[in-house]
Amino acid sequence: MNTDGKKLVVFFSHTGENYNVGYIEKGNTNILADMIAEATGADTFEIVPEKGYPKDSYNDCIEIAKEELQSDARPAVKGDVNVEDYDIIFIGYPNWWGNPPMCVYTFIEKHDWNGKTVIPFITHEGSGMGGTDRKIAAACKGANTLTGKGLAVQGKVAQENQASAQKSVERWLEGLGMKK
Repeated sequence: MNTDGKKLVVFFSHTGENYNVGYIEKGNTNILADMIAEATGADTFEIVPEKGYPKDSYNDCIEIAKEELQSDARPAVKGDVNVEDYDIIFIGYPNWWGNPPMCVYTFIEKHDWNGKTVIPFITHEGSGMGGTDRKIAAACKGANTLTGKGLAVQGKVAQENQASAQKSVERWLEGLGMKK
């Protein structure tokens, strides 16, 4: 893998009430995305659904997310970035029932992934990667997706122990040969 290519960190992150951390202003995955971008010199793009998830009730948020998953929905997203201009794309998201949120698929399906290196990273509350890296690999057709080499950090750690999360990010990136 060429680690010198142009890098992009694409992520979806939920703010508001979250499981195990209460009400948050900056999402767990966003925290990791910023750490990765800083350490690698990557550009960033946040996937933002046109119709946001409820912020005042985590239960309402996950009910909508579960309905989207069960119906294989592709919720519209705001804005875009031309991933075709990048060589290495980190894709970050929370693990919701062993899947990325459906808006991540909306974003992925808009782009040509041929020849790209895709590296997943996630936040979770106990399920780890949960096979989501394989789902990202299947969705990013033509990409070299580093399944089995993604980063999984508990959301509570990202939110409440950022020094530990930072160390995890740094070790992971060093293992990939990705530190700038």
